[in-house]
Amino acid sequence: MSGGARGRTVLIAGATSASGLAAARALVDAGARVVAVGRDAAKLDALARAVVAEPGAGPAIRTAECDLGVEGDVRALAEALRADRVRVDGILHLVGGWRGGGGLAGQSDADYRALEVGLTALRHVTRAFWEDLAASDAARCAIVSSTAVARPLAGGANYAAVKAAEEAWARAMAQGFAKDARDGARELRAASVVFRVRALAGLEDTLAARFAGLWDAEASAINDAVVELDAG
Repeated sequence: MSGGARGRTVLIAGATSASGLAAARALVDAGARVVAVGRDAAKLDALARAVVAEPGAGPAIRTAECDLGVEGDVRALAEALRADRVRVDGILHLVGGWRGGGGLAGQSDADYRALEVGLTALRHVTRAFWEDLAASDAARCAIVSSTAVARPLAGGANYAAVKAAEEAWARAMAQGFAKDARDGARELRAASVVFRVRALAGLEDTLAARFAGLWDAEASAINDAVVELDAG
């Protein structure tokens, strides 16, 4: 076992949401250090105030204002953290949203481009922090996808297509982790996981607990896993 999330440093990408707050709280409760990243400084400050660490444990989370859709900004963030001797052991990707309706003909390019930001951010963050993840003795990464990938509907075609691409990227990360382990003749110690939900509202705490719990499992047991979450 990896020894749990205690002492790990976890980056939450797109942290200023109900899911980001739940994840930050769960990770801090588990003894992890959190780097909460978003574009809105005021929302990041509110998040930091809402997450309380153990007495005497110091600041619960570190916040970073960054547009994850801009590659140079993400690389600058990674370099700034490394300069402060902060190395990331995990990433929870929460950048995204939903746009849809109008059948297939109603799937506009504007909606697609807005949704595509989630995929772009995922690519930027995982590439910029791959060095950290590869060096960690227990790296864990997860994205939140949708059951729409398995059953896409015409009115949500843009959304399902982007989520399918995000899943492909996350599974490619899993293969990369496995290849690195094989090439290094060592045990697999990193895992990339896809969480699928029908709707995230109401599942924020479930997602947070399941993500924090990834450090309680062997990497070989969860790498490349697709996990469906539900209220039950």
